[in-house]
Amino acid sequence: MTDRSDTCRASGLRLVQRWVPDSRAPGFAEECRRQTARAAVSDRADADLGGFLDAALEDFESWK
Repeated sequence: MTDRSDTCRASGLRLVQRWVPDSRAPGFAEECRRQTARAAVSDRADADLGGFLDAALEDFESWK
């Protein structure tokens, strides 16, 4: 039986690994809340953001 990694490589793919924050680390959830709150404040302050997101969503619909 062929190993999955061999199948993926044969399909022209390669393995990429990344280091990401550990969601089990102390303070992780609080930092997520902090960053989310800051992003929400920034989004509310951007009067053009809603129109931009609506246009992007309309463009996305054409990808189907």
